[in-house]
Amino acid sequence: MAEYKADEILDARGLSCPMPILKTKKLMKDMKSGQILEIQGTDPGTKNDLPAYASRTGDEYLGMEQRDGYISFFIKKK
Repeated sequence: MAEYKADEILDARGLSCPMPILKTKKLMKDMKSGQILEIQGTDPGTKNDLPAYASRTGDEYLGMEQRDGYISFFIKKK
């Protein structure tokens, strides 16, 4: 997977559902169209929740990258 250049980074490591999604929603609200948010998470449920969230909001889920001890998810604001 390509390395995305995030405009904002949300550290949601150690948080469980629904906190990563709630924090993502709050941050995305203030971002401009075309900007990319990187969400760093450790909750396995986030793998399903973030693509579903992006699908509901019309934002573009770009994918995820396994990091050392966490996963980075990338969403592009519509």
